[in-house]
This record gives sequence, C-alpha cells and structure tokens, in this order.
Amino acid sequence: MKLFAVKSEEQKLAESCAKGRSASQEELYNRYRRKMFGVCLRYTGDRDTAEDVLQDGFIKVFKSIGSYSGKGSLEGWVRRIMVNTALEYHRKRARMHPVVDIDQAYNLDSGHDLVSEMSRAEILELIQDLPDGYRTIFNLYAIEGYSHREIAEQLDISEGTSKSQLARARYQLQESIHRLKSHHYGEAK
Repeated sequence: MKLFAVKSEEQKLAESCAKGRSASQEELYNRYRRKMFGVCLRYTGDRDTAEDVLQDGFIKVFKSIGSYSGKGSLEGWVRRIMVNTALEYHRKRARMHPVVDIDQAYNLDSGHDLVSEMSRAEILELIQDLPDGYRTIFNLYAIEGYSHREIAEQLDISEGTSKSQLARARYQLQESIHRLKSHHYGEAK
C-alpha cells in the first residue's frame, strides 16, 4: 500500500507564495505581520526602525519562501528570518555597548514582584530602553532561547561578551524595575 503525503495548509501557502501569487503573499504577510513586528520591535527599540526591519524581513521571506521545507511551522521559519534580519541590522551598525566584566554585574533583590503586575507593553518598553547590545543579547538569550555559544557565533563575539552583556542587561532591567517600584509604591531601594 502506497501512502501519499498530505500537504499542510502552511505548505500550500508557501508554495503559492513561491509561485509569486500576490494574494497568497498578502495572506502570509497579514497572517504574521503583527507577531513579526513585535519580534522586530524587541530588537530595534523603536517603531520606525522595527517597520524597516519588518519590511526587509518580509522581502527576504518572499525571496526564499521556496526553500521552506514544511518541517516545522511556517511561523517559526518566518520568525527566524526576522530575527536574523534584526541581527543583520545591528551588525551593520556595530553599536554593541562597551563590555563590562561579568564579575562587575550586580545581582539585586527585587523585593515586591512588580513585574507580575506590569503589562506586556510596559515590559517591552523597559526592554526597548536597553542599549542595542544589551537588548540584542537579552532577546536572543531570554526570549529566543539561544545559548551563549550560539549568540557568540551569530554576532561574532566571545561567549564571555555575551554573558557580560546579558548580565548588564539584567542589571539595567532590575534597576529600571526598582525605579518603577520606588515611583509607584514610594518604596526605597
């Protein structure tokens, strides 16, 4: 008995996009643009730059959609292109924040759990306020789940630099949360 592979809706959409069908390309764009804009915004820090990265990312998606194999989700495949496009944006600008030795990073006790009371938009705003290098590594490690080794390879930096940048990002986020806590609750550090 011969079994036939059944194509998923995502595979059919990808194949239709690869054939240059504008309606399918528009469908793919509309399906993922909001989520991917969020990804781009986390890496860029401002809406205008995020829009630029999003557009560049979708151009890459449509140019390489024929290479989507159907293994894994189409959304995951598109997300990876967006992350790589955002990283490329940072590499072109090469504005990594000065490296601080990991031993100099502080570990603060956050006390009251203000984070659980914050909205997603408020947390995103704190992440966006991080310097480019801190924000990039924080996103790759804490949100995308990359290891320090993988981050080091992608950004052409050492693992120690990745760890240091993450430690400084966490420290800066903790400081921002402490400032919010002090402002909202009148508590001192």
